[in-house]
Amino acid sequence: MGTEFWTPIWVSLRVVIVASLLGFCLAMAMAWFLKKRQIRGKVFLETFLMLPLVLPPTVVGFGLLVLFGRNSFIGSWFEWFFGQPLVFSYIAAVIAATVVAFPLVYQTLVNGFESVDSDLEDAARQMGASEFKVFIYVTFPLSWRSIASGFMLGFARALGEFGATLMFAGSIYGVTQTIPTSIYLAVETGNYLIAYYWVGSIILFSFILLSVVQQMKKVT
Repeated sequence: MGTEFWTPIWVSLRVVIVASLLGFCLAMAMAWFLKKRQIRGKVFLETFLMLPLVLPPTVVGFGLLVLFGRNSFIGSWFEWFFGQPLVFSYIAAVIAATVVAFPLVYQTLVNGFESVDSDLEDAARQMGASEFKVFIYVTFPLSWRSIASGFMLGFARALGEFGATLMFAGSIYGVTQTIPTSIYLAVETGNYLIAYYWVGSIILFSFILLSVVQQMKKVT
């Protein structure tokens, strides 16, 4: 059971580490850009960004197939440039995990940024600080708990992604077969023992992450 057990774990880590970093950077940029900005259509934009949080994973997976499939502009360009389809690839698994993790990270960061006293930010601006320096020296230090929590929650969400990944990236052993898809296949084939091990490992890891997040909320 050694290789059979560990291979999906390594695949999951390869996918989740990249997806969580990518989703975190995108969520950070979008949350900071929209922070307290009153732009036309802001409500609709934020609603669109949050949609993957409530949509069925199969709907998200179908949307990714439409946007990045072999018949789409992006998918056909990718296949022409790299010589292989985007769907059912490692990159597809990263994209799926990023999309489903993004809303949770984004909402956590928005809540953290909005909790910062705007008077402190305005004071820094009046002293000549640029928006970048305001973020680095004021907003970030005062909201670091939310920022760290957002990253860990996104990591945990990406680790547990199943539906969109299965539709868009498939379940190719050693390439896109993550822990959730491996559990599904193990149950389908009646291999309950290894499924128990995978379930236990992902529950333990997610429990540790969530425990850290909850503990950070209590730190003053």
